[in-house]
Amino acid sequence: MTLLVPKHIAIIMDGNGRWAKSKNMPRTYGHKAGADTLRKILTSCGELGVEYLTVYAFSTENWKRAKEEVDALMFLFKTYLKNEKKVLMKKNVKFIVSGRKEGVSVGLLNEIKKLEDATSGNTGITLNIAFNYGGRSELVDAIKKIVENGEKDITESTVEKYLYNHLPDPELLIRTSGEIRISNFLLWQIAYSEIYITDTHWPDFNEAELLKAIESYQKRDRRFGGVNVK
Repeated sequence: MTLLVPKHIAIIMDGNGRWAKSKNMPRTYGHKAGADTLRKILTSCGELGVEYLTVYAFSTENWKRAKEEVDALMFLFKTYLKNEKKVLMKKNVKFIVSGRKEGVSVGLLNEIKKLEDATSGNTGITLNIAFNYGGRSELVDAIKKIVENGEKDITESTVEKYLYNHLPDPELLIRTSGEIRISNFLLWQIAYSEIYITDTHWPDFNEAELLKAIESYQKRDRRFGGVNVK
């Protein structure tokens, strides 16, 4: 089958903890496995011709989790940033992060900036990590900037200009681990995204599962509120 590949795919990477629990391992084990899965899926998306991949790594609500888990997630992300530079450069990946800086350590913010700067000239797939991110927070921050800059003629384009990173809207939103909700993710951007839910936990999500999602997307009748006359 010839795939109509989405230009932008967004993924809610859910199920790391449940996957680890099923193996009688701590949740941190699942998060590490999830990081490995991200590396593989990024490669697959790049090879398929996807131009943007946005993944939900840490939400503004995730601070409510146990301190041990939050600390482990921060350490894992910092380690990922340090270890992935060579791979991202080799694969021509542009790396960016969307989210608030408040609450994030100076050391981690510095590592984020280093990787963003190092990959800023890359022209392949863009990997957008939603980190310390919330869809409502993004809209609040955008509105504040609109007010601060004295915008008068406010349109959808105005709002989009002030979002964290002005990327094309995702055509396809994938959520792993079977939960049927969007969890405050890309509230503005997914207005017309096609949604694909799989029971597969994120650590078990692979290229075959990605292709299933894209094949499902290919079969959708995307009308954007209109009617297709055939």
